[in-house]
Amino acid sequence: MLSTHAIYLNDLLGLSNLENVKIKFNQWNTEEDPIDVFQANPELINNQWLFWRNQKRYFNVNDVAINLVRVKGDIYLLTTVKLVTEELGVIHGINYAGKELKRYRPLYGRVLIKYHKDFQASVVNAESKLEKLVVSQVLPDVYKNDGFPGYDSVCLSYQQLKLVLEKNKSEWITALSNQKAVYLIRDVSNGKLYVGSATSKNGMLLDRWRSYISNGHGGNKCLQELIKEAGFEYVKKNFQYSILENYNSRVDDSFILRRESWWKKVFDSRNKKFGYNEN
Repeated sequence: MLSTHAIYLNDLLGLSNLENVKIKFNQWNTEEDPIDVFQANPELINNQWLFWRNQKRYFNVNDVAINLVRVKGDIYLLTTVKLVTEELGVIHGINYAGKELKRYRPLYGRVLIKYHKDFQASVVNAESKLEKLVVSQVLPDVYKNDGFPGYDSVCLSYQQLKLVLEKNKSEWITALSNQKAVYLIRDVSNGKLYVGSATSKNGMLLDRWRSYISNGHGGNKCLQELIKEAGFEYVKKNFQYSILENYNSRVDDSFILRRESWWKKVFDSRNKKFGYNEN
């Protein structure tokens, strides 16, 4: 009978003394997606992103640093494990030097980890976390970005959507350019929702979302008022974009608009307590 027990990252690494082991979680920053950076330049992720320091000292000499890069959702990729060999005394820069542990080299870029990160810190002690990092998959080769995840799996922050569009990622552009849709914008700071539609009249999904990246409001009255009061930076910090329903270009606009109205009713997004829809 096959075992159903989970395999954890340390089952692969076999680290016995965890007191000097730390884990670095690399996630989106305001400009770059770390998984894109890893694919373009692994050394950048495994040195600059791993060993960058602001005010706080993250590592000490002889620490073991495990570097994880967020792929999507709760999935992370193991990119390197390094022994910290030197502290450089740099603030707001690369503050450490490290030596890659060669015995783990076959695992780098190939082990996908599932872990729900519910804390702000990017570097944590491994003692309380390592045994919770579940091995989701060991890939036959180094990870390659799958591109567009499917319409029902799109959930992007403003910065993530901006990056996708500015980098002109071909799979995303193709998927969004010829689609009509009913989409959802969520304000993560207060839970308020905005339901919108993409049609041949007001712009297909790609055009609509480009307008939000450009000005934050896409021409919508309530969102314009919000930006006037709170500023564009509020949108950049708090807005999240997803797709409720998508349709090909042959579907009549009137049907899309009826579905949009239905979702406004479902979410009660015309109610100023719950949403940003004006009508």
